[in-house]
Amino acid sequence: MKLSKVEDGRDPAHLHRTLTLEMVRVTERAAIAAAEWRGKGNEKAADEAAVAAMTAELDRVSISGRIVIGEGEQFECDNLYVGQSVGTGQGPGVDIAVDPLEGVTLCAKNQPDSLVVLAMAERGGLLNVARNVYMHKIAIGAEYAPDTVHIEWSATENVKALAKAKGVPISEITAIVLDRPRHGGLLEELRTAGVSVKLLTDGDIAGVIHAVNTADTGVDIYLGSGGAPEGVLAAAALRCIGGHMQGKLILDTPDKRLRAREMGIDDPNRIYDVTELAAGDVLFSATGVTDGSLVDGVKLRRGSVETSTVVMRSWSQTTRWIKARHAR
Repeated sequence: MKLSKVEDGRDPAHLHRTLTLEMVRVTERAAIAAAEWRGKGNEKAADEAAVAAMTAELDRVSISGRIVIGEGEQFECDNLYVGQSVGTGQGPGVDIAVDPLEGVTLCAKNQPDSLVVLAMAERGGLLNVARNVYMHKIAIGAEYAPDTVHIEWSATENVKALAKAKGVPISEITAIVLDRPRHGGLLEELRTAGVSVKLLTDGDIAGVIHAVNTADTGVDIYLGSGGAPEGVLAAAALRCIGGHMQGKLILDTPDKRLRAREMGIDDPNRIYDVTELAAGDVLFSATGVTDGSLVDGVKLRRGSVETSTVVMRSWSQTTRWIKARHAR
């Protein structure tokens, strides 16, 4: 899809800036609903609360929306399924990717970095991927050349190249990796190379964002595999804040390859960059459920509820942090 360009500096009409505030309302409402289940050990109830709240609020937004990344296929879930229409039906035609509760386990255990995440793009702007598909991912900051690292190089080759580009010894490189058994070999290789590793228990959308915000987080690179939908959502954020990312789908069964073809993916071995994962004018909103390094969590007061949201737009390269107080 061709990227939007506005020569005269005027705001493109297809995704008007007012939609950013509407998106904030959607993620805020879902985060507040999920926060009622924070620390109560019930992942299913927390996720269902977020889904119901997000669906209700999305249907108030003046868009002709279509879910392209959601909770699952049409017959697997009741709401936010792939292909579901959302919005009032009046307004721009948009594709929507959601993770109603990124880090559902984190929410259930009241641990950091549980988020509600939503991305919106022009129709056809977001790569359609199934919920059960994983993706190899690598991400670094915008200050480096795009070819500094490559998803098909070894971890050692990548951190050596990154250290050279940064002008530091490998021992001063920090990688962020999901803490999963499948990453045992990756962790051993990184530590053998002398790299410092920060482990994520969950929430690799935030992990990718951390990797491109090195000055604030101290993290230099994201490596490993995680959910493909989360990869698209992370790419949507990177379109807004800058950074380099590559993704390669893991289509390791005939059913996954068939579903990928049905969703328009012809080359199962294709390597995607940020602009191919999330193209055109892109909006991104994330509201904290629990406190984290990206945003604060929901604060339940006696007479009010406080939320913290980061909202971004690719066309204007604008990032806003919005703190809101809602009457109970």
